[in-house]
Amino acid sequence: IFVKRAKIISTIRNFLDEKEYLEVETPVLQPIYGGAAARPFITHHNTLGKDFYLRIAVELYLKRLIIGGFDKVYEISKNFRNEGMDSTHNPEFTMLELYEAYSDVNDMIDITETIIYEISKSLDVKKVNFKGNLINLAPPFKRSTMKELFENKIEKKINFNDHNQLKNIANDYNVDIDKDESIPMLIDKLFSSIIEKDLIEPIFVTEYPTIISPFAKLKRSSDGSTVERFELFIGGLEFANAFTELNDPIDQKNRLLNQDREHASGDVEAHLYDQDFIEAMEVGMPPTGGVGIGIDRLVMLFTSTDSIKDVILFPAMRDSR
Repeated sequence: IFVKRAKIISTIRNFLDEKEYLEVETPVLQPIYGGAAARPFITHHNTLGKDFYLRIAVELYLKRLIIGGFDKVYEISKNFRNEGMDSTHNPEFTMLELYEAYSDVNDMIDITETIIYEISKSLDVKKVNFKGNLINLAPPFKRSTMKELFENKIEKKINFNDHNQLKNIANDYNVDIDKDESIPMLIDKLFSSIIEKDLIEPIFVTEYPTIISPFAKLKRSSDGSTVERFELFIGGLEFANAFTELNDPIDQKNRLLNQDREHASGDVEAHLYDQDFIEAMEVGMPPTGGVGIGIDRLVMLFTSTDSIKDVILFPAMRDSR
């Protein structure tokens, strides 16, 4: 497993280097965490006399580099999220994030497919047996919008901004929710509970609601309710998340302020407002595509391993004493 893990990482690195992406390193300790919906680990910097956060993602720093003139960047990073452990989550995990100026979500679909294809070639694997399913990894992968998947499941139209409808769907499918659950949390719980588990063959789920995608650009020729985003699912598990990145600083500021209000009202996984990042965007961010791919989950897929702790050399474990 760990020989294959090393080969998967070296294959990704060699592919991106050949495509003239620049590998960079960004801070693990951050004054404001961001780039994902997650609860952070907190530590204290004695010399500066202030608390810092272990990064939950590298997105906002890689975007600063795009703004600074590095048109193609990537990082294979250790990220840290202070949340539950299960067969697919470890609080310390490895991610690939890459960003390319003058690209969009469609380019990220192509590069994600190609990365998986390159790994398949390097390991000489065309099909994998993952979580009891024989899965064909040959591109192109299927595509479907989130709305299509929901409406095929519930057999009626859905409005992602209708709080009551979302709560009714949760009740219909016995999804456990809190009485004051926010719309973003409801959408996330409904998708993971009634849609995600059936996405066995590789599929790009596209056109996510704007309300759950604070860093994605609005879908072109749309009413503003959806964004240009995809997540890749294989074997009922998410492997990648990508956007046509939002590069309008006014829109980004408003969305982050809305996230900040959600955080203040009790959503501990909502984003904080990052004034420094907004000021960087105001300098001028080019149109950009970006994608994050879970390395640990890729290793699980290509080694037919069901538990994430079995693909990490030193996973976090409960004390058995």
